[in-house]
Amino acid sequence: MAAPAPAEEAWPSRPIQLVVPFPPGGPTDVTGRVLADKLGQELKVAVVVQNKGGASGNIGAQFVARSAPDGYTLLFTTGGTHGINPFLYDKPGYDPVKDFEPIVWVTTSPNILVVNPSFPAKTLAELIAMAKADPGKYSSAAPGQGSTPHMFGELFKRTAGISIQHIPYKGSGPALTDVMGGQVPIMFDGIPSSLPLVKAGKLRALAVTGPQRSAEAPDIPTVAETFPGFDASGWFALYAPHGTPAPVVTDINQAVNRILQMPEVKQAYAKLGADVVGGSPEKLREQVSKELAKWSELIRQTGMKAE
Repeated sequence: MAAPAPAEEAWPSRPIQLVVPFPPGGPTDVTGRVLADKLGQELKVAVVVQNKGGASGNIGAQFVARSAPDGYTLLFTTGGTHGINPFLYDKPGYDPVKDFEPIVWVTTSPNILVVNPSFPAKTLAELIAMAKADPGKYSSAAPGQGSTPHMFGELFKRTAGISIQHIPYKGSGPALTDVMGGQVPIMFDGIPSSLPLVKAGKLRALAVTGPQRSAEAPDIPTVAETFPGFDASGWFALYAPHGTPAPVVTDINQAVNRILQMPEVKQAYAKLGADVVGGSPEKLREQVSKELAKWSELIRQTGMKAE
């Protein structure tokens, strides 16, 4: 008699690897670990964060794109890998649309435009006026060529019609140090790292880059209040390799949406300057489509390439 076919393994039955394509301690890592802890509780298996940094997130994204589509390897990443890098790099090693199954848009957060406290401009309008009066005279720091703050700054310059020099740094920390020291007067940066320095008087905030004012900094106006429709917000999302079974994607999506409604999770992300989003995989797919269109056009116009 023929032996009975083995029962199909129920998912999940073993630990899940959550790949963060950036080094430990950065905003992607911190944001991802908040989710990993709760996701493990919801799915009743360990969700282990694996940092695979390098090439502005390309190495980790490529690793997940080439992983088995079985629900045991996921990617927690940013708009950098899925909206910007495909146009900055000739060969990023993956396709942000074809190689992944979108699961859920997790959070969104703006940057803050900050300046050295001694910088003459007290408002966004004054900064623009100064830059127009002396094109190319002023400089802006950013944590690396093609980084999210760099791209936000480039979008702002194109929108405002001004010329400001871009000064790339190896990370947000060194850039902030030079802005506070007065070597470079201007910077776009994330709320978690810059807002405490603003409150301490070590930096002055001129605007936030999101569509509305930040709950963590309600007194700081938005760029959109000067240029209606301006939106340059960072975002984090969860992906699986292309071909991951639809029921698995649905299970993870539903688990994350439950997590994002937990008060302690909302509070944890609020402290990081982020708002929870959630929703369907299609909502994330639409977000990526918009981001790809936005940044591809800007990169084409400026001729930027990764260094």
